[in-house]
Amino acid sequence: METLYTLSEIADKRFSHGENVPKNVIDGIRRIVSAGGYIGMAQINPIAGNIEYNAKKIAKYIKYSSEIGLDMVVFPELALMGYPIEDTIDRHPVIVEENIRWLKGLAKITTGTTALVGFIEPRKKDAEGKKYFNSVAVLKDGKIQGIVRKSLLPNYSEFNDYRYIEPSPATGVQPAETLGSFDRETVYKCSKLFEKYGISICEDCWNNKEFFNKHLYEKDPIEELAMESPDIFINCSASPTRSKKEQLKHNMLSFLAKKYNTPIVYVNQVGAIDNSSFDGSSRVFGADGELIARAKSFEEQFLIVNPLKKIGKIYPLAKGLEKSLTEQKVFTLEYESDLERTYKTIIQGIRDYFKKCGFKRAVLGLSGGLDSTVCAVLLADAIGRENVFGVSMPSHITSIESKSDAEQLAGNLGINFTEASIRPMIDTTTGCLNDLFKTVETKWKKYWDSNAGIFTDRPKDVSSFTADNIQARSRAMFLWGISNEFASCIPIATSDKSELYMGYATINGDMSGGFAPIADVPKTKLFAFARWLNANREEKNAIPENIILKKPGAELAIDPKTGKPLIAEDALMPYEFLDEIIWRVENNNEGYQNLLETEFVYEKHNPISKEQKTEWIDKFFRRMSTALYKWSILPPSVIVESRSINKYDYRQPITSSRINYKGVKDEYINSILEQDLN
Repeated sequence: METLYTLSEIADKRFSHGENVPKNVIDGIRRIVSAGGYIGMAQINPIAGNIEYNAKKIAKYIKYSSEIGLDMVVFPELALMGYPIEDTIDRHPVIVEENIRWLKGLAKITTGTTALVGFIEPRKKDAEGKKYFNSVAVLKDGKIQGIVRKSLLPNYSEFNDYRYIEPSPATGVQPAETLGSFDRETVYKCSKLFEKYGISICEDCWNNKEFFNKHLYEKDPIEELAMESPDIFINCSASPTRSKKEQLKHNMLSFLAKKYNTPIVYVNQVGAIDNSSFDGSSRVFGADGELIARAKSFEEQFLIVNPLKKIGKIYPLAKGLEKSLTEQKVFTLEYESDLERTYKTIIQGIRDYFKKCGFKRAVLGLSGGLDSTVCAVLLADAIGRENVFGVSMPSHITSIESKSDAEQLAGNLGINFTEASIRPMIDTTTGCLNDLFKTVETKWKKYWDSNAGIFTDRPKDVSSFTADNIQARSRAMFLWGISNEFASCIPIATSDKSELYMGYATINGDMSGGFAPIADVPKTKLFAFARWLNANREEKNAIPENIILKKPGAELAIDPKTGKPLIAEDALMPYEFLDEIIWRVENNNEGYQNLLETEFVYEKHNPISKEQKTEWIDKFFRRMSTALYKWSILPPSVIVESRSINKYDYRQPITSSRINYKGVKDEYINSILEQDLN
């Protein structure tokens, strides 16, 4: 079957450049697939809400599939609308009407090849519940032959389906005449299959009671479809990539195929939409649970398979994932198996954000530190080095090494570079603010004494962060100025996940920008990532070793103890310890006492006292609770890890910063309630 995939590769390359596929290629593929049973997996990259763009892409593959004689072509979930579409369909229902018109037009161009196309379906205006269904249309012979509607609607992490989508009361295919008029009262008692295909949508295959310990839904659509004895399961999906998700998805799909002794064809969206990066990696498992085929990761592809004859090609996953399919989900500082996936996830996130929003160029501050360095490398690779401008913006605190490291990095990457001192802006701004402060101080005291519960004069041993933030915001002013002056350019926010958790980032400073590439990457992973970039990019060792070796610090203030710029870990805690707290809170939902009483990976090599451990954990919860408002204004960023503080993934009221994360004992509660609380 290698001939099939050689011809398919040629066709894919022609399609990606908008060229016609040579007749001899078409004829060659047609001869192979004429035996029947062949399915095309159209792993496409849609643009959310751009119906015409998506429809043209879908039409191209429908026509191609008909021309080569495939039995079926399968598209991802909501391929016509793009996923996720969020509240747009509720605020602007005209795009839902438009997607129905395009759907009917697509049906007319189908021939004997069946096409499965995901779309948003409006419900009856007087129907109880939400306004829409998440549906897949079965198109064939110029008509809509049937409709499949999603039953299980995820409402966790970045998924928000249930906000505007109604769960389907029926599994499988319903008659075409139910389009726009289907409801609980009109459920048809007919076969759930279409020509022996059991068709489902994304989450509908994620609720097997034997595979998952915890079940979010009562029903299992795959189990219901299995009762009809389909020849093949087909799942149209839009599933974003995350750390450890590949392992779960691979094992779950294999389990389902083997459990029901039925091949499963899983077609996933590729590309990025805002904060979500979809890896594609569409695949087929045989009835024995063995992998038959897998499409490329992070690339559009049209992959032809024959599930019943076990014909398919297995393209590799991001390097490292294959070896980690059986790994347990535990905290580790060994990031190697996830670094290529991390790279491709962020690169795709940047590239699609720029392309789909119409941006061409990026400007960022190059401090000579790790965060801005990694961002610069990723931007150069994603949008082209000629489209990236790095600006070193030294102050009176900036070290000579930081300036030279930034310049060397820019030279190694081949990006544009200049140096612009912020000292004049700092001096001018400081003078203006000092005059303003004198006026404000006639009415307001500067310092809040939380113990006394009053405003008072600031004690001599307590300083403000005003001078620090003037520096950070002066730099942002330069970057936004360049962005405003030069067309199609946005500044980049360079904050990382660890420091965002601690609020160790400046609003309208290093947090300021139009996109935040590494906001979901913890600092310890960034160190490993930097070394991976040096070893695996075509241009080796672009990141100067000195940048990787130096201890991170914002160079905004002088440490009175050392007389040198303050080191971040001295202000926070060791990053290895901090990142494990973050991981355990996010993934295990661990609380204060459990963190305090259990051993950290850091402690295996760095013995610490109980007092020191308590101090660090106290600091984490205290600083995290006061950083919530910063998370809420973070620019769009790529979700990379299994859990995130990205506002699309995690929602917490800013005013809940008074939560007692330590918890209290029953005796304390009783003593408080027994008091006179008037």
